[in-house]
Amino acid sequence: MARSAEQMSRGVQVPKQVIDNPPLTIATLGSQMLRQPARRISKVDEAVRDLARDMLRSMYAASGIGLAAPQVGVHKQLLVIDLDPENAAAPPMVLINPEITSFGAGLDTYEEGCLSIPGVYLDVVRPSVVEVSYRDEMGRPQKLRADNLLARCIQHELDHLNGVLFVDRVTDELSLNEGLEQKGFNRADVNSIR
Repeated sequence: MARSAEQMSRGVQVPKQVIDNPPLTIATLGSQMLRQPARRISKVDEAVRDLARDMLRSMYAASGIGLAAPQVGVHKQLLVIDLDPENAAAPPMVLINPEITSFGAGLDTYEEGCLSIPGVYLDVVRPSVVEVSYRDEMGRPQKLRADNLLARCIQHELDHLNGVLFVDRVTDELSLNEGLEQKGFNRADVNSIR
């Protein structure tokens, strides 16, 4: 990674705790909010940082490691990620207008879940390495090479900016149908990508 953990997202850290009344409501599968593409953020200002803070609070309240603005009904290209939510010293990442600039050649299959589809965990195949360019919470351009869980999380959250959910990428139809049915979700709300 290009930046040290200490340099990342100092400006938007919030207490990493589960709160009873998170500031934002996370939309669930079936909501059209999740299918609308997000718009680029033209100016990174305190309102954007406030949104990132509220997203982090809501993500921690839901025990998640990533959240995209469209999941909370805000159609802006903003992601928050924290792969170490138990560690108060590890700052979260804030990615504004993220774009994947290259994918590694290798693919990995790994079980994914989503705060918008609670309780459903299914295998998804994704590139194991990505390079991403984005703006940080201060509006500075950044580049990052990510692998393993961070690469997967970035791809998962970036999909949300394009109205794509992880279940759209699941290729095992039987597992997909069973997983959704067990948690009361409608298979018709999945837009399969093959």
